[in-house]
Amino acid sequence: MRYYRVHTADRAWITKQPRGIFTAVRKLVDAGILTEEETGEYWKNRAYFEEVLPVPPFYEQGNPDGAVTWFKDNEKGNGIWRQMTFYRDMMKKYGVKLYRSECDETPGTVIYEDDFQIAVKDIDPAVLITTAEL
Repeated sequence: MRYYRVHTADRAWITKQPRGIFTAVRKLVDAGILTEEETGEYWKNRAYFEEVLPVPPFYEQGNPDGAVTWFKDNEKGNGIWRQMTFYRDMMKKYGVKLYRSECDETPGTVIYEDDFQIAVKDIDPAVLITTAEL
């Protein structure tokens, strides 16, 4: 199966991996960069995605393994990505470049999986991961 993640160039301190799009937009909210209206829209979007996209349970413990999530290149994973217009719009509006990393095999040790995504720790340097700017 093919997997992909959408992220920024900066690295998250917990995972040591590029910061994912959900976290990148949350950082804009936390920094007070979004307008009041955009912040309201963020919370609506966040509630929606937390309802339809399973939140891996390791986040409740603060992500002790430093795992990152990758979408599955399937109907469900791609469907969620297509719905994330607000997140993409905020990144574009505020000048945050997004990148898409892809691979044809699991990119590391899988610690969580559902119909939409996998979460991996210990990225395998032997796995070919291609990255391009969106």
